[in-house]
Parts: sequence; structure tokens; C-alpha cells
Amino acid sequence: MSVGTTDRRESPRSKRSRILTVAIEQFGRVGYDHTKWASVADEVGIGQTALYHYFESKAHCLLTIMRLELADSVERFDAATAEQSDPEAALRAAVAGALQASPLDALQRRILQNHMDLLATERQSGKEEAERLQSRELVQEIERRWTRLIASGMEDGVFADGDPKTVGRLVLALVISVWRWYRPNGPATLDEIAETVTSAVLKMVRP
Repeated sequence: MSVGTTDRRESPRSKRSRILTVAIEQFGRVGYDHTKWASVADEVGIGQTALYHYFESKAHCLLTIMRLELADSVERFDAATAEQSDPEAALRAAVAGALQASPLDALQRRILQNHMDLLATERQSGKEEAERLQSRELVQEIERRWTRLIASGMEDGVFADGDPKTVGRLVLALVISVWRWYRPNGPATLDEIAETVTSAVLKMVRP
């Protein structure tokens, strides 16, 4: 799943990488609807026509940003839980991994959460539709990972019995909701937020 980080971080000099970074900054701070496609081109230092060599539309760029973040989420989960054999320790690690972010990462995750509705409807553009379908598959993959983690805790008697898919979705919803309201210059740090979220998640799953 290396696709999660390759496009945006492949090289500081890569035009595609630079376009994605600028788009994340503008979509995250100004809002997707209020960001002019031409302003992205201006900041990157290319003509607007040149943008279409990399992305056929602003929506294509947005869906790419979303797909990359979802793929990165899979990678973070796997990295965080790889060495954890105890379900509670794995859950703690998964939450911590999900809530580690640079300011740019936080913007990208906010964009994802604010535009999840885009994944529900078929796109007319082939490239946009390809990104949408990949994103939907990644959403399902993320849910499967959290569900398996919760199920393993239930099987071991560490977590309360229940439907692991429902509990997994509830836990995941709590974790990702942070990106809707978190701001890097806000009153709480991500470490403090992660501690609070972890405590809430454990209360949800413990017997």
C-alpha cells in the first residue's frame, strides 16, 4: 500500500507532488469550493493549462488527495499494530498511529472527512471514477482492519462481547472525527487529544 505516501512525498521537485501539497494547503485552509484552480497553478509556478497534464480537473485532484490519505491510513494502522500481540495494546497503538500528524497531514485528513460524500456517487470522468472506486475499496479495507482488531479482543475476552463490525465502526468514527475540528494552533495538542480519545475508546470496548 505504498501508494499512500508516494505521490505527495516522492520528491520536493516533483511537479505532481508540489501540486498536491499546494492543493491540500488551499483546500484545507480556504475550502475546496472557494479554491480557484488557477490559484493552485500560480502558487506552483505553472500555467493553468499545465495543471491538466497532471490532473484533469480540480475534482480529480481532490479525489486523488482523498485516495492517498486513505491508503496512508492503512499503512499507519499496519505499522502501529504490527508488533502488538495483545488486543488492547494493539488498539492503543492503532489510535495513537491514527492521530499522529504534521500540520499538512491534518489538513489532508480534514479534507477527506469533509468530502466523504463524494465517494457515494459515480463520477462521469474516468479518472475521477477510478480514484473514487479505489477510495471506496480503501474505506472498506480500513473498516476490515479495525473490525479484525476488535474481534480479536472479543475472542480473547479482553473486550466486551458484541458485533465487532459495529463496534469497530463506532471506534473508528470516534477516532477520525478528530480531523473535523482539530486545529494545529488550538488549545489541545494531538498527544493530549490522542490520550483522551484512547481513554474513550477503551471505555467503549472493555467489559
